Amino acid sequence: MRFVGPSDGPVVICMNGGVARAVPGDWSPSIEWLVGQLAPRFPEIGFAEVRYRIKSWRALDSLVADAHDAVGVVRARGASRLALLGFSAGGAASLVCAGQEGIREVIALAPWIPEQLELAQLDGARIRVIHGSLDGTRVGVLGVHPNHSRAGVARLRVAGADASHTVIRGGVHGIAIRPFGRIVRLPHARDWRELVSEELVRFAGDPPA
Repeated sequence: MRFVGPSDGPVVICMNGGVARAVPGDWSPSIEWLVGQLAPRFPEIGFAEVRYRIKSWRALDSLVADAHDAVGVVRARGASRLALLGFSAGGAASLVCAGQEGIREVIALAPWIPEQLELAQLDGARIRVIHGSLDGTRVGVLGVHPNHSRAGVARLRVAGADASHTVIRGGVHGIAIRPFGRIVRLPHARDWRELVSEELVRFAGDPPA
């Protein structure tokens, strides 16, 4: 895990997506680009980027375990409040971890929300889902269709969560890529940034729990 900003105030723990194979974790270009954009805007918020031990959506329990470990480290460093920001499979890991850790704020970007995920423990939590309209619509291109997360939001609402679903027209699965070691933003990256910023304005202004 790596930190940007203060660790003794409100902190956002950022969770990457995953691939099918069980491969070592790396730093997410989408998360890295977002943090680079958001940290200067919100100097009062700390951002903790998680690098999984094993980066595979087929090993969801491992992703959740890494999320729990990250929460423990961040709390030990003095965080006053926590939110989870999860991309793709990191959305599923964030929802599980938030429910088990009592965290009441999740921002899920193009999240995978499998039907077997237990959501009842998120009663009363604030869940903001943002998804690209073109995600998962091209044959042979991996992604998560926005209808999948829309169905997940419906289940979250039944469970009692304050859940919303926002679609970025023209958005794809991801915010940035790293060709040849350099981060390049994808189309509509700025739309993702602005929508996440709206949530962080509220999160930064909340009183300590």
